[in-house]
Amino acid sequence: MEGAARTGLVAKGIVYSLIGTLTFMAAFELGTGDDKGGKSQALKWLQKQPFGQVLLGLTAIGLLCYSIWRFVEAFLDTEDKGNDAKGLAVRARYAFSGLMYGASTYYAAKLLFGGSSGEGKDTRETIAQKLLEQPFGQWLVGIVAVGVMAVGVYQIYYSISDKHRKKIQESKVDKRVKETLLKTGKVGYIARGIVWLLIGYLFLKAAIQSDSSEAGGSDSAFSFLEQEYGSWILGVVALGLLCYGIFMFVRARYQPVNTQ
Repeated sequence: MEGAARTGLVAKGIVYSLIGTLTFMAAFELGTGDDKGGKSQALKWLQKQPFGQVLLGLTAIGLLCYSIWRFVEAFLDTEDKGNDAKGLAVRARYAFSGLMYGASTYYAAKLLFGGSSGEGKDTRETIAQKLLEQPFGQWLVGIVAVGVMAVGVYQIYYSISDKHRKKIQESKVDKRVKETLLKTGKVGYIARGIVWLLIGYLFLKAAIQSDSSEAGGSDSAFSFLEQEYGSWILGVVALGLLCYGIFMFVRARYQPVNTQ
């Protein structure tokens, strides 16, 4: 399980490093196309590279390992969070993370075996549409929006409060690079929080306007950010996501992993 956790963190680092790099390049038109977006765009780009099927397969295995590790943390309580309200909330967050990366694993597997690449509605747009079709649908989408924005606020708080430092054994990190590596985590969590806030805002617009097309994922958030605030701001957030990816590599190397 420790090997699965570290493999998963490496895969997560690869995906976020690609998201940050591709989005930065798209913001300043440094690439050959508009590759900004979330995990799906990063996985598609990976598949197009030399030995892309092999790279995609290895990344899919890593994402699966990460998903399994998060479920183990959630249901077996290997982090000893307990069964009180706070502990259950943390374990629910682990389970939600497992679901998210399980979905990414499934998407990667579909690409790998020649299935549909999912060129349709954004998954979050589909979720918003389904919710709007229910009684009190606008309220349901609004609740989702508030929840997603709360995640964004927590990510930023997690960074500012230096809680990300608890993820690694600082005594084992080379003193010459420790602060630099820790700063990548601080910047990365803030950037990730901004993206979550934007996704939540788009859900809120969908709720207010009763229009599922207003909702979207990372790609919609990046497009909104670029349209409203310009390429430079998008570029800064993209670099922040690259920093988040780098910090995942740091965690893979130095994070203590409890297995029982």
